[in-house]
Amino acid sequence: MLREGEEAPDFELPSSSGVAIRLSQFRGRNVVIFFYPKDGSPGCTVENCLIRDRLREFEELDSVVLGISRDSVESHRKFASRHGLAHYLLSDVVGDVIRRYGALGLFGITKRVTYIIDRQGRVSKIIRSLDPRRHVDEALDFLRVNLNL
Repeated sequence: MLREGEEAPDFELPSSSGVAIRLSQFRGRNVVIFFYPKDGSPGCTVENCLIRDRLREFEELDSVVLGISRDSVESHRKFASRHGLAHYLLSDVVGDVIRRYGALGLFGITKRVTYIIDRQGRVSKIIRSLDPRRHVDEALDFLRVNLNL
């Protein structure tokens, strides 16, 4: 289980656009990694659409948003297209990254957990809640107050 202040483990995963994304490619920027259970489920759709609607706010805070679930690249592609999502959706079908970040729940279901990684690659904030709105609001509030340097 990762703790605040620790270095975020690097990873590389395929994205909905077909391009492989590495966490380390965003060094020097804030990164918001949100783990979520399933494309198309009610809470996950709400969370992703909230991020879509507030993506400009994240970008204005020099932040990149990465959504990670165990869904396939094709599932992510359809989900992003259906809802007009512009942030990165990464596929961790095997669950290695999900496991390393402590987001693997019972029966292999991904927990809703958000990590905010600072410009130096350290975990600055961990948000655990079942409420998808709280993840988005808290992440933006934390970025504004603590990492908007």
